[in-house]
Amino acid sequence: MRHGKKINHLGRTAAHRKAMLSNMAASLILHKRLSTTVAKAKALRKYVEPLLTKSKNDTTHSRRTVFAYLQEKEAVKELFDEVSAKIANRPGGYTRILKTGLRLGDNAEMCVIELVDYNEDMLASTGAAGAKKTRRRAGGAKKKADGAAEAPKAAETDATAEESKDAE
Repeated sequence: MRHGKKINHLGRTAAHRKAMLSNMAASLILHKRLSTTVAKAKALRKYVEPLLTKSKNDTTHSRRTVFAYLQEKEAVKELFDEVSAKIANRPGGYTRILKTGLRLGDNAEMCVIELVDYNEDMLASTGAAGAKKTRRRAGGAKKKADGAAEAPKAAETDATAEESKDAE
């Protein structure tokens, strides 16, 4: 049984895992998206989201704490200057994992992990989709009602056409 074993060791020693997650987190912050396996992406999400939350409070202490995790000056600067401004109003859920299929060599499940506020394509599509709200059921019921209403109208027009012929 795996009672209390929440961390995925990813088949690595603790030092290797820490270095790998640190490098991946810095790359995610600098490039805004990263292609990796699903297991690594889920481990990275747990690693980087607390850092993103900490970046909302721009103090010397929080910068030093984040630097202890990332060990990359450019990534810390990018995080506190640009990324924190975009995620300031978001209450959590800063990353998104999109599954992309299986890797050709070993059939590992691959995905793209990205920062939510930086995917301009998805933000534009949700804005357009948010404006148009249609419901399938209401439209189908409306069509049936219109079809039922059109049938008597058609019968009435046939009857009036026959009456006009009789009048001639």
